[in-house]
Amino acid sequence: MSSDLEWLLLRNYNSFMVKGLPEGPIFSKEPGNLRNLHSHKFSGLANSKTIDISDNNGTLQITTRKVKTSSPHVVKSGKSVSTVRPRSGPRRALGVATATSRRGYRPDLRTSALARTSALLSAQKEPKATPPKKVRGSKKNSA
Repeated sequence: MSSDLEWLLLRNYNSFMVKGLPEGPIFSKEPGNLRNLHSHKFSGLANSKTIDISDNNGTLQITTRKVKTSSPHVVKSGKSVSTVRPRSGPRRALGVATATSRRGYRPDLRTSALARTSALLSAQKEPKATPPKKVRGSKKNSA
């Protein structure tokens, strides 16, 4: 079945759709959707080539679907999983983006892969401690 026909069948009735506001965008929670937007370009179900970047206990994993598989719900052998070396943030994000676009595997998703990688890396960092509040005004003189 072609990817266009799959999208026509999936676009209105999909269990991964998240409808929030009536006038806002429709989001999607499907695996292989880098931007979590409900569109044909980012769909992990309707496209034959998908990229999924996930965090697995502090290591980033890139999962791509092998082109010759017929269904998105195939067994493990239909997907290729690779991990990214633990380097500093920008170099790690660049490694993820070039790993897929250099081979010609969906170069249109390069910016989306960079955005997903940088978001996962920033989520891994520990937040900075908040500084103590400064006492101002009349409370400063009385203390």
